Amino acid sequence: MVSRARLEWETLQSGQPPVIRVGTATCGRSAGAFKTLTALRSAAGNLGLDCRIMEVGCLGLCYAEPVVSIAAAFRPQVLYGWVDESRALEIMEKDLVKGEPVEEYALGTLGRGRVKQIPRLSQTDVFKHQVRRILKRCGMIDPACLSHYLANNGYSGLKKAVDMGWEEIIEAVTASGLRGRGGAGFATGVKWGFCRKAEGEPKYLICNADEGDPGAFMNRSLLEGDPHALIEGMVIAGKGIGASRGFIYCRAEYPLALERLETAIKQARRAGFLGADIMGSGFDFDITIKKGAGAFVCGEETALIASIEGRRGMPRPRPPFPAVSGLWGKPTIINNVETLASVALILQQGAKWYADFGSEKSKGTKTFALVGEVKRPGLVEVPLGITIREMIFDIGGGVRGDKEFKAVQTGGPSGGCIPARLQDTPVDYDSLTAVGSIMGSGGMVVMNTDSCMVDVAKYFLEFTQKESCGGCVPCRLGTKQMLDILEDITEGKGSIEDLDILEELCRAVKGSALCGLGQTAPNPVLSTIRYFKSEYLAHIVEKKCPARVCRALISYFIDPEACAGCGSCIKSCPAGAVSGRKKKVHVIDQSKCIRCGACMEKCPARFHAVQCIPGKIF
Repeated sequence: MVSRARLEWETLQSGQPPVIRVGTATCGRSAGAFKTLTALRSAAGNLGLDCRIMEVGCLGLCYAEPVVSIAAAFRPQVLYGWVDESRALEIMEKDLVKGEPVEEYALGTLGRGRVKQIPRLSQTDVFKHQVRRILKRCGMIDPACLSHYLANNGYSGLKKAVDMGWEEIIEAVTASGLRGRGGAGFATGVKWGFCRKAEGEPKYLICNADEGDPGAFMNRSLLEGDPHALIEGMVIAGKGIGASRGFIYCRAEYPLALERLETAIKQARRAGFLGADIMGSGFDFDITIKKGAGAFVCGEETALIASIEGRRGMPRPRPPFPAVSGLWGKPTIINNVETLASVALILQQGAKWYADFGSEKSKGTKTFALVGEVKRPGLVEVPLGITIREMIFDIGGGVRGDKEFKAVQTGGPSGGCIPARLQDTPVDYDSLTAVGSIMGSGGMVVMNTDSCMVDVAKYFLEFTQKESCGGCVPCRLGTKQMLDILEDITEGKGSIEDLDILEELCRAVKGSALCGLGQTAPNPVLSTIRYFKSEYLAHIVEKKCPARVCRALISYFIDPEACAGCGSCIKSCPAGAVSGRKKKVHVIDQSKCIRCGACMEKCPARFHAVQCIPGKIF
C-alpha cells in the first residue's frame, strides 16, 4: 500500500501531467477559492489542457488567499497568491500554455530547481524563520486522500508503535519534552503515565478540538489540511495509555474539519489503521466524533467530559483529575489536536529529532494564528523560544500601515496583553507566564496604537462573561461586576476607587473560580492595568480615550480652515448634528453628535476637515 502511494505521489510531483493545487480550507473559501477553482476547471477545459486540479488545505498564507500552486514538468512548483477568477485564467494561459510562470503574481517556488526571478518560498521572509513540521503536509496533500498521507511518511509512527510496549511509547513522548499544546503546558508523557497506572477500566482518550479562542484557528486548519495526522497520533496515544476507544470533541461550527475527519476515519478503518486488530497487532482502537455546540466552557476538560456524557457542559472541581477519574468515572486523557499530531511526529522521527528545536523547558515547534494589525496574517509554525519581535516583524512583516506596534495578546481571553517594550520576550510557556500572559492554544493578536487597551480588556471580558456557565459565584457574578466597572470607565463614569476594586475582584475571581475559564478571565484586565495603567487613568481622571476608541470620551469637530463646505458630512450624519451652507464652513452640534464617525469617514480625503480628538468638547 505504501509503495503504491509513493509511486502515485512521485507521479504527482513530476508535473506530468501538470498539477494545480487550490487551497480550499475555510480561509481560502472565505476569500473566494471556489470561484477560483471553478474558473481553473473551466479554463482547463476551454484551453484543452491535460492537467489535474486538486483541493488542498491551508498553507498558512491566509493574507494571500486564494492561493494556487502549479507543478509542471522539469521545474519546481510555483505558488501564486490573490488568485481571483480573472487572474486564474491569465495564469493558466501564461504558465501552462506558454510555459512562462507569472512572476508578478508568484509568491515563491516549492521543490528542487529554480525559476528565474521567483524566490524559493522557503527563503522568503514569511517562511525562512519558520520550521514547518506539524504543518508540513498542509497545503501540499489532498486531505481526503489517504495515499498522499502514506506517501509522506504517514502512519510510519503507528507502524513503530504497534511493536512497542506502552512503557516505550510513554518514554518516547516523555523524552521528547512535549508539553500540552492546549494551553496548560503539562508534560504529555507524565500525564499519560498517570492515566496508564490509574486503577479502573476501560480507559479513554479524548481529543479536544473545541477551539473557541477569538482569533485562533490552528487546530481547525490542521484538521482541514491533514486529518490523518490526528488519527495516527490518537491511535498511538490509545496504545500508550491502554485505551481502546477515543473521542474527538469538535464544535459543529467547523463543518469542513468534521467532513474531512469523517472521511479520514473511514479511510483509516478500511486500511486497518483504526478499528479491530490494527495492523495485525491485536490492538483495538476506534474513534467517535462528538459534535459540540460551540460553548467556550466546553474547552475545559471536565465540562467537555460532561458534554460527551450527554450532560450540560459544566465543569466540576478537581481533583480527581480526568487522568484518574474522567469519562464515565474512568481514567481519561484529554489532549488537543496539535499535541496528538505531535505524538505521531515523535514516533515517526524520534524523540531527539523532535527536541532539536525549542528552548530548554519548551521543546519542539508550535503553531500560531498570527492575526490582528499585522501585514501578513496567517498560520505559522516556529521553534519555541523565538521572540515576539521575530514573530511580528520578521514573519508577519510588521504592523499594517506601518503604524506603531503597541501590544500583542497571546492565549486568547485566558491570556494577557504584552506591551511593545517586551517584544524581545521569548515565545515559550515559562517566558509568557513570567510577563503575565500564557501561550494558550496559539492565538496571537497584534495591536497598533489605534487600540484602546481598556476597550480591549472589556472585549475579552465580555466574551468570557457571556461564555461563563454560571456554575460558580466568582465567575458568574465576579466577571459581571468587573465588566460593569470597565463599561463605566469607557463611558467616562469611572473613579480612581474603581481601579482598586477592579484589581481586588480580579484576584478574588482568579483564586476562587471553579475552572480554568473563570480563573484566567481576569488576565486581560490585570495585564492591561499592569502595562497600560496610564490609559485607565486618562479615561477616569481626564475623561479622555487616548486611542480615540471609546465613543463617550471622544469628540468630532470640523477644522474651519480645511472645510470646503461640500456637504458630504451633512448628508452622512444620522443625527442631524452637522449644519452649514454650501461652500461655507460647516459645524458639528456637540449636543446632538452621537460620535459615530460617519462625518469623518465621508469627508473627502483631499479636505481632511473632520477630525477626531480625545475628550469631549462642550
